[in-house]
Amino acid sequence: MLTKHDVSIPLDVPSSMHDEYVANFLSLTRSTGKLVLFAGDQKIEHLNSDFYGQGIADEDSDPEHLFKIAYHGTVGCFAAQMGLIARYGRQYPGIGYLVKLNSKTNLVETKQRDPVSRQIWTVDDVVRFKKESGLRVLAVGYTLYLGSEYEADMLTEAGRLISEAHKHGLLTVLWIYPRGKSVLFEKDPHIIAGACGTALCLGSDFVKVNYPSKYGFDSREMFKEAIKAAGNTGVVCAGGSKKGVRDFLQDVHDQIYYAGGKGNATGRNVHQRPLDEAIRLCDAISAITYGGWDVDGAMRVYEGHEQFKL
Repeated sequence: MLTKHDVSIPLDVPSSMHDEYVANFLSLTRSTGKLVLFAGDQKIEHLNSDFYGQGIADEDSDPEHLFKIAYHGTVGCFAAQMGLIARYGRQYPGIGYLVKLNSKTNLVETKQRDPVSRQIWTVDDVVRFKKESGLRVLAVGYTLYLGSEYEADMLTEAGRLISEAHKHGLLTVLWIYPRGKSVLFEKDPHIIAGACGTALCLGSDFVKVNYPSKYGFDSREMFKEAIKAAGNTGVVCAGGSKKGVRDFLQDVHDQIYYAGGKGNATGRNVHQRPLDEAIRLCDAISAITYGGWDVDGAMRVYEGHEQFKL
């Protein structure tokens, strides 16, 4: 477990905000330096397709399901848009929140136009919201599409908001996805490594990327390039679409303890399940990430035979 003396504070955090940054870092990472991010930003990103339909628990249609999971499950933060947090946060003040500052829907496809996602809220909006609501807002997040013809606009916004966030002692997580007509394969390991290096150069504390994939190659080995490129920016992998639990937990374990990642960011793989199962899966992910458990132990947590609590 980390103490306040173990936290490396970026130089763009003013000395008056050092204590705030350190407290937010320890809270976000549960004093481990690693991050379990529960993502609920798909309400805009994927509209309702992630919350209603075949194979999705009926209760996922209710947005409060997300807050119940984040409240009862072992996670570092719940990431969502500020409006969603404002609607439900009063009932769930104990959750650690990450406010997602930009979002776009998936209705406009890449073949029609390269993706662009611009800021909806500013860091000043978040700081005021945190003060007035009293909620535990620990960080802000932003999605950036490298390779889009609009990447320059998003790079500019991302760099500025990271500087502003650090000025107020908030942490930052960048979602970086190579995407656009010029990007032939979004999970190319070399491009994903470049995305991690971009996050480092922008000064982000963490970056969320897709697990690299290339036919005939080991994703665990390829992911090492991304970890090295990120330097001291923590790399977490996107959870992706729903898959078998053991396979998913094995990926989480390999990403952290084989390749050197700093955690996991999962949405659909968790919230599309009934509440009790979703909570157990959160705890299983955290048993691996925070507790260093192996996959067999994490499966026992998921199956309800063992408990993991920090």
